[in-house]
Amino acid sequence: MAHLLGAQDLRVSFGTRTVLDGVSLGVDDGDRIGMVGRNGDGKSTLMRLLALEQTPDEGRVTQRGGLRVGYLHQSDVLDGDLPVGEAIVGDAADHEWASNPRVREVMGGLVEEVDWHARVSSLSGGQRRRVALAKLLIADHDVVMLDEPTNHLDVEGVAWLARHLKSRWRANQGGLLLVTHDRWFLDEVCTRTWEVHDGVVDPFDGGYAAYTLARVERDRTAAVVEQKRQQLAKKELAWLRRGAPARTAKPKFRIDAANALINDVPEPRDTVALAKMATARLGKDVIDLEDVSLSFGESTPLFDDVTLRLAPGERVGIVGVNGAGKSTLLRLLDGQIEPTGGKIKRGKTVRTAVLTQEVTELEPLAEKRVIEVINEEKTRFEVGGKEISAGQLVEQLGFTQQKQWTKIKELSGGERRRLQLLRLLIGEPNVLMLDEPTNDLDTDTLAAVEDLLDGWPGTLVVVSHDRYLLERATDHQLALLGDGKIRFLPGGVEQYLELREAGDTAAQRAASGTNSPAAGEQAGQASSSGYSEAEKREARKSANRLEKQMAKLDARAAELEQKMAAASAAMRFDELTALTSELGGVKDSHDELETEWLEAAEIAEG
Repeated sequence: MAHLLGAQDLRVSFGTRTVLDGVSLGVDDGDRIGMVGRNGDGKSTLMRLLALEQTPDEGRVTQRGGLRVGYLHQSDVLDGDLPVGEAIVGDAADHEWASNPRVREVMGGLVEEVDWHARVSSLSGGQRRRVALAKLLIADHDVVMLDEPTNHLDVEGVAWLARHLKSRWRANQGGLLLVTHDRWFLDEVCTRTWEVHDGVVDPFDGGYAAYTLARVERDRTAAVVEQKRQQLAKKELAWLRRGAPARTAKPKFRIDAANALINDVPEPRDTVALAKMATARLGKDVIDLEDVSLSFGESTPLFDDVTLRLAPGERVGIVGVNGAGKSTLLRLLDGQIEPTGGKIKRGKTVRTAVLTQEVTELEPLAEKRVIEVINEEKTRFEVGGKEISAGQLVEQLGFTQQKQWTKIKELSGGERRRLQLLRLLIGEPNVLMLDEPTNDLDTDTLAAVEDLLDGWPGTLVVVSHDRYLLERATDHQLALLGDGKIRFLPGGVEQYLELREAGDTAAQRAASGTNSPAAGEQAGQASSSGYSEAEKREARKSANRLEKQMAKLDARAAELEQKMAAASAAMRFDELTALTSELGGVKDSHDELETEWLEAAEIAEG
C-alpha cells in the first residue's frame, strides 16, 4: 500500500504537561483508523498535527506530494452569514454539482431536509454539523480526517455517515482518520485503532471491539508482570528489614536493587470509577402519561394523545428525529412543563434527576472548585459499604488532587459532564433521566458510566444517538418519529432505522389509507395482533425477568460442568453422579424458562 502521510518523533507540550512524547506513525492507502483515549490525552492535537493545522514543538509531519486532505474540526468553523447552499458548494451553479453522483448522494443523506436558502447562523447544532460534513464530503480528498463527526447527529445521520465512509473508496484506496466516542461507529467503519495515552500512541488491529479485547489482553499481561515485580520487591524489602547488624553487612547493590524496584513502579493512570449511590425507595407507581397532548401556540402538536407508563426499575431508551420532542418528553416526565391535554401521574416517592445536554446547572458555580461543589452536597459518602470523604470520591471519578482544586469554568466538557452526573447521583434520585449523556465523554468514561447504569436500581430513561449505549444500558427502546406519537421498537435501533428509511410515519400511513401501529396509542387499546399495550408491557417485563433467570442457570450449568470434569479426573464417581443429576435439573429448568420466554416475546412483539 502507498504511504500517504507520516509523523516522526512528534513532541507537544502545554505548559508543564507533555501531551505527545516522541510519537512516530503513518497513514497508508486503505487505512481506516479510529483514535480513542481519555479527554485531554491528545487525540485532537495529533489530528491537527497530521492535517498540518498545528506545528509540533519537536519532530515533523510529512505528506505525499499533492496529497488532498479534508479535515472536519470538532468546533463549528462555518461562516454564519452564508446561505446553506453557498456554504456547501460555494458559487458553483446547480447543474455543476447536481450532475455529480457523489454530491447528490451526500446532499440526500445529510442536508435534504435543511432549508437551502437559510443562513447558517439560524440552523440548529445538528443541522450545522450536517452542513459542515456535506461541505467536506462532496470534495475529492485522498485522506479524510474527522474530529467527533457524530456530535449532534441523530441515529439516522450516524448510520448514513458510516455507510458513506465504508463505500467512499475502494478497499485499498484512500485514508480515513477519525476521533469519536461512538463505539458502534468505530466498529462499523474502522479497521485499525490508535490508543492515545500518556504521551504515546499504541496501535491495534480492528475496530473498537477488537481493540477492547486486545487491550484487556495487554493489561492482563502487564498485570502478571506487575505481580511478579511486586513479589520480588516484597522479597527484597523483607530481606533488607532483617535487623540493623544484618543490613550493614549486606552488599550495597542489594539495597540499590530494592530501591530501584520501588522507584521503577510507575504512577497509576487515572481511573474513572462511577460508584453506585444509595437510592431512595421507589413505590410501585412511578410516572404515567395518560392521553397526553402538548402544543405550543397554533403549531402542530408535538405530542398527540400519547400514553406512556414507566415501571419501577424500567430501563428505556428514546431515539427520534431532530425536533420530534425527545428533550421535551424528559421535561414532561420531570414535571418542568405541563401538558395541554391529558394528565400525568407521579408516584408519591418519585425523586427525579435530569442530566441535560448543555449541563447549564454548573454555570452559576463557574468560580467554585470541584471539591467545593461536592462538599456543598455532602462531606461524607457511603460507597461499597465504606465511608469515604468527598476528596476520595472525586478522586475515584478521575479528578486528581490537582484537578480537585480546579475551577468549574476551567474544566473540559467531558469533566463537567462527569461532575454533573456525580452531583445528580449523590442527590439519591430514583428516576434518572439522561439527555444525550455521551456528549463530550471519552470511551473509557463511557464504559464507566455504562458500568454504573448496569447496576442502577431505579428507573432509567436515556435519550441518545449512541446506539451502543442504548442497546447496552436499556432493556427496550421507544421512537419519536415526528408524528406526535410514541412507538415501541421491539427490534431496537435497527428497526427505527428501517422505519425511517421506509418513511413510516403516521401521516404517511394515513395518506396511504393504512392503520397506524404507533406504540403511543391509548393504554389497553388492542393492536392488530389482538394484544393490548398493557399486555405487551407485561410481556416485555416477563421476558426481561426470564432472560436474567436463564443467564443464572447458564452460569450454574457451566460451574457444574467444571466440577464434573474435576470429579471425573479424580475418579470421584459418587460426586460425578450427583453433579450429573443436578445438571440435568438445571437444563430442564432452563428449557421451561425458554419456552415461557418465547411466549412472552411473541406477545411483546405482536
